[in-house]
Amino acid sequence: MIKEIITFEDFQKIDFRIGTIIQVNDFPKARVPAYQLKIDFDSLGIKNSSAQITNLYNKDDLVGKQIIAIINFKPKQIANYMSECLVLGIQNEKDVVLLQTQKNAKNGTKVS
Repeated sequence: MIKEIITFEDFQKIDFRIGTIIQVNDFPKARVPAYQLKIDFDSLGIKNSSAQITNLYNKDDLVGKQIIAIINFKPKQIANYMSECLVLGIQNEKDVVLLQTQKNAKNGTKVS
């Protein structure tokens, strides 16, 4: 099902950036199994995110991994944790597969 059609100007409001996961913690208070992530976006700072990716990724494999995230959403309270960005992934049946760069890029680089 296709969602509502948006304009190109609407799309341009979304701030997609490259970041590196620098810390991963378990998130026992999440309703669905998830990790708490700290992501380095260079000069844009370190941001928190919650990600339901525990089925395909272990904590050690995630540290140092570059991801793509939307950084200009309003922060969202998830249980006792404030998520400041949305890590992007695709739904592969019931698991989430992270969207990543093929080559390393500078943290904070805008996706265009």
